[in-house]
Amino acid sequence: MNAPAPASLALGGLDLSELAWSTWDYAVAGGWVMVPMIIGSIAMWALIIDRLRTFAGLDRDDIEAPTALAVLDGARVPAGRGGLRRLVLQRYLRSRTGRAGIDRAVLRHVTDRARRQLHDRLPIIRALAAIAPLLGLLGTVLGMIQTFQVISMFGTSNARAMANGISVALITTETGLLIAIPGLFVSGALGRRARRLESQLDEFSLTLDRSLREDARATGLMEAAS
Repeated sequence: MNAPAPASLALGGLDLSELAWSTWDYAVAGGWVMVPMIIGSIAMWALIIDRLRTFAGLDRDDIEAPTALAVLDGARVPAGRGGLRRLVLQRYLRSRTGRAGIDRAVLRHVTDRARRQLHDRLPIIRALAAIAPLLGLLGTVLGMIQTFQVISMFGTSNARAMANGISVALITTETGLLIAIPGLFVSGALGRRARRLESQLDEFSLTLDRSLREDARATGLMEAAS
């Protein structure tokens, strides 16, 4: 009786174990430069996923400026778990003093804090995407040095040793571009999304500040009249 063949993981006709070994061989052929490139790629995509989740939460289930003005007049904050404007309003309500002049400064502080959080980690993502092709260029230089060393020692007769240096140069260059191109594209999209949310935040903050300024003016008139 024949023993059953060992099962292999497959997805859509693709042998995952074979893919894993091919990826490992590809990384090893690129040399030690592949290590920082792979680590940087993992870190970059982890930050990208974090930003996508954060922006999705800030875009979801938000409130409008008229609702926020009603809350300032004593209405309850509508139920919900997401939204940039809701987040700013809740932070303001926790910190306000009841004096319109001081509360305007509180609102500016809360708004500036939210604005900084919108752009948080985006420079790191852009830096990681920009570093990848530079590491690829370093791998190219190292591969070519290795190739020239083989030529200087054995001439052009040792084709296998020459191929090792050339593979290092090509693999690292290719990997750097594969990391950088989608990384720069996604970081640009995240930057545009952050600027759109920032524009909404500025409009919302100006509406609330105008209401607080009118309250401060009315309070000053009442105090002057008394």
